[in-house]
Amino acid sequence: MKTQNIVILNDIRSVENVGAIFRTSDALGIDKIYITGYTPAPVDRFGRKRTDLAKSALGAEETMLWEQKKSIVALITKLKKEGYLIIAVEQDPKSIDYRKVKSSAKNVFLMGNEVTGIPRNLLKKCDVIAEIPMQGKKESLNVSVAFGVALFRILT
Repeated sequence: MKTQNIVILNDIRSVENVGAIFRTSDALGIDKIYITGYTPAPVDRFGRKRTDLAKSALGAEETMLWEQKKSIVALITKLKKEGYLIIAVEQDPKSIDYRKVKSSAKNVFLMGNEVTGIPRNLLKKCDVIAEIPMQGKKESLNVSVAFGVALFRILT
């Protein structure tokens, strides 16, 4: 049975970051991307293709299955009921080293805002909070870079 992997992008500001995550998701064989909050989608509200997103996605926005959802809480609740393990990639006192995360047959990876991260109410709904340890002076990585680092380690 094939492992099922889903990504939720919540309140990500940068179109370039979203495009890069689409491209990395394609490379990883992610099954679907959900876009929530104010995260930009591959098409704008008028149904026009976003060329700025396409520039960093390099065609992955055409091949990746994606859907926009209004309520991230309802989405996470639904996916949990379907048996998905919800994994947030975030810094938190309750996090574990991302290298110790064991994926399941059905996984959801939650990525949040570049500055404020994933809100506490959403972290409480996650089964695992995976953190990438920082060695230097900066506190975090760019969201698209963190996505690639964490998911390639967890899924491959």
